[in-house]
Amino acid sequence: MAETLPRPDRERLMAHIGEFARRVKLSGTAEELESFRYLQAQMDSFGYRTTLLSHDAFISLPGPARVEIDGESLRCITHSMSAATSQTGVTGNLIHVGEGSEADFSGKDVAGKVVLVDGIATEEVAALASAAGALGELHISPNEHLYEMCVSQVWGSPSQHTRDRLPTTVICSIAKHDGDRLRERLARGEAVAATLWAEVDTGWRKTPLLVAELQPAGDAPFVLFSGHHDTWHFGVMDNGGANATMLEAARLLALQASEWRRGLRICFWSGHSHGRYSGSAWYADEYFDELDRRCAVHVNVDSTGGEGATILTNSGVIDELRPLAADVIECVTGQKHAGRRHGRAADQSFWGVGIPSMFGSLSHQPPGPVKMLTALGWWWHTPHDTADHIDPDHLSRDTTIVLEVLWRLLTSPVLPLDYSVYAAALGEQIAGLREKLAGRLDISGLSQAVEELRGNAKSILEARDLSPEKAMRLNASLMRAGRQLVPLNYTGGDRFHHDSALPHPAWPALEGLRALAALPAASPDTAFYVVHARQVRNRVAHALREANAALRAALED
Repeated sequence: MAETLPRPDRERLMAHIGEFARRVKLSGTAEELESFRYLQAQMDSFGYRTTLLSHDAFISLPGPARVEIDGESLRCITHSMSAATSQTGVTGNLIHVGEGSEADFSGKDVAGKVVLVDGIATEEVAALASAAGALGELHISPNEHLYEMCVSQVWGSPSQHTRDRLPTTVICSIAKHDGDRLRERLARGEAVAATLWAEVDTGWRKTPLLVAELQPAGDAPFVLFSGHHDTWHFGVMDNGGANATMLEAARLLALQASEWRRGLRICFWSGHSHGRYSGSAWYADEYFDELDRRCAVHVNVDSTGGEGATILTNSGVIDELRPLAADVIECVTGQKHAGRRHGRAADQSFWGVGIPSMFGSLSHQPPGPVKMLTALGWWWHTPHDTADHIDPDHLSRDTTIVLEVLWRLLTSPVLPLDYSVYAAALGEQIAGLREKLAGRLDISGLSQAVEELRGNAKSILEARDLSPEKAMRLNASLMRAGRQLVPLNYTGGDRFHHDSALPHPAWPALEGLRALAALPAASPDTAFYVVHARQVRNRVAHALREANAALRAALED
């Protein structure tokens, strides 16, 4: 651990928590903007240069909702990006679709009906139900709490090309005991009609985005450190805990800024909860060129300091940053980080740019008997996310982890990006495909390029006695390599458009190769699949060639 950095101040952390507990911070509202001004005043006082931006975002704020069955009104909520109804609502027969997976929908005629779904509302179910022509969705909570959710599959604000992917269903959630009764009635063969009403305020509005920066002179690289500030209800853990972590880390790091080798840019987003990451997506698009040239790493933080959050082994980290995360987490907590792959969440809007990223939610709850979408506590996304669910010790612990990670990213002579870990992970994928594609498509060149990447990455890790100039060249080469390699790992292929918010497979850039590998050898469609697979192979080969060239050039200087 860094000996020169002071430890987080628990009183300061909890004072921030007290401030964040004062306001409900819906995206684009006056209360949210007032809270953003608190953030700006704090960052100004730490010596950062701050800019409070305002930009257009497509925001959806749920209003009142009602679910009526046989004259009985059930306690319910609607959701961000749900379709709204007229005063007459929508009425349809209920049909149970289990957890709402693609297999659950298969073979069921849900057109004009209301699907009854086991579990919290998600964008995946909304996409399937909308595509199948359902009128509405009625989600059964895993307990008696009702969980706020944004159910759009569109990442960020929609364009003219993606707005038709917004949900067309009316979406409500009810408590477990009500859902259990309905499920039992349907299982007995009863016909049950439900009427759903929902008021949802959806449209374009101005939202704030705070940028705070401490930067060495010139056009030097910087580390991006981010978290959202908008909340469901008071959102004291999500995301007040993380905002407190961000402020305290920013304060302590600024005290030692003279020792930094690169700059620090801190962004507080709006539109995370009510715009499907509209703030970070807008920033990635608006500042793409600068991010492409100068951003070294992105560290995101979400929901720190939760009561009972004792698990530090399951945060999302990109392959090349796994050794850094594992070392810091073990040093601070003694726990061994498992290196979980990032999910499609947490304002990870920068993979297309090619920026390595780590974290999002950091500390988690132990496994429990109730199936939840996240391990962030039963109060997550409910009105109960209040200050009494913040543990000061956990908040200080989580802040210490983030602080140490940022310190190493800011001060290491060579960026702690280990592309040998990346090469090992990609090598496993290629090896598994190579055998299945034998006789149909030769991808042996990919295996060779991955081995070259592994060797180049190890040579960088083993470099010693580096002059400042040599270290600078190595860092520039690592950043150039990342622009090629990160999109392979986490995007479908287009660096300039955001993939959907739906779950993605690991290494989505390999899907064309996987599709050919899964095709029976004698399939009459083989030739068609080979055309696409060949193009995918070429994209991967090109990225590896460019990455290897960047690393090799720096090593040879």
